[in-house]
Amino acid sequence: MRIKEENRNIFLLATVTLCCVAAAGTVALFDLAPELAASGPAPATQVAERATTELSEPTPVRVVGAPFAPNVNPRER
Repeated sequence: MRIKEENRNIFLLATVTLCCVAAAGTVALFDLAPELAASGPAPATQVAERATTELSEPTPVRVVGAPFAPNVNPRER
């Protein structure tokens, strides 16, 4: 059985889509196990704790060049 030339692109698209869905489904099945465990704080609590530590200890940043100033009046340069 040969695939007609005008149908090859759609066949390739369908094949790649099915492979990606199968891979995503497999990852989702293995990824559900840690969420079902009752140990540790809730995910919202973890995110809130992580956000507060990230905001309280900012990483120093070196700025190179002039700061950005938007040109609000195009006639003045």
